[in-house]
Amino acid sequence: MKRVLSVVAVALTLFAPVAGVAVAETQVDAVLQQEKRGLFGVKGGLLDKLFNPQKAPSKIDYSRSFLDGLPEAKGDEEWACLTEALYFEARGESVKGQFAVAEVILNRVSSGRFPNTVCGVVNQGTGRKYQCQFTYTCDGHKEVVREPKAYVQVGKVAQLMINGAPRALTDNATYYHTKAVRPNWSRKFARTTTIGVHHFYRHPTELSMK
Repeated sequence: MKRVLSVVAVALTLFAPVAGVAVAETQVDAVLQQEKRGLFGVKGGLLDKLFNPQKAPSKIDYSRSFLDGLPEAKGDEEWACLTEALYFEARGESVKGQFAVAEVILNRVSSGRFPNTVCGVVNQGTGRKYQCQFTYTCDGHKEVVREPKAYVQVGKVAQLMINGAPRALTDNATYYHTKAVRPNWSRKFARTTTIGVHHFYRHPTELSMK
């Protein structure tokens, strides 16, 4: 904090009438050099947390205990759309299964075959009964969150994924379905993995990211 104040103080002098511009420049240079030395002394990874506090960790522990150790998540409309989708599509799945469904949604955002926002992907086809991409958005039933603890958990998953957590589970899958059904498209697409009650698929023309 003292360093920050010192930088501010020196910066303010630049806007005050001073007799020696060269003196001011020397002072600024000295402070910047001091700040540079201080930053180089920060342990690896801390700078990311300082300048990008929302960045997700590079390695995720797919466990409830890991999620329980995180603060309750909050976010913008994109976060809310992903959280809602995970709640209605995967709240009964394992933590890994929830991350996998989140991967599919974000993989769609990255693909040119789908809308380029989370909300656009989640709500694609909404309004046409049983013609939507995610059944809960067009099954005629009102979406009501009746399990607040489950909502909090998937909210953390959504935040981690939006903030850049690795998509390491589904091999770039952009489709999934439960084991209870077998849609026609599943016979043509490449199955990438099975996690919990869901089979995951990649469009035949989509390349694996491995």
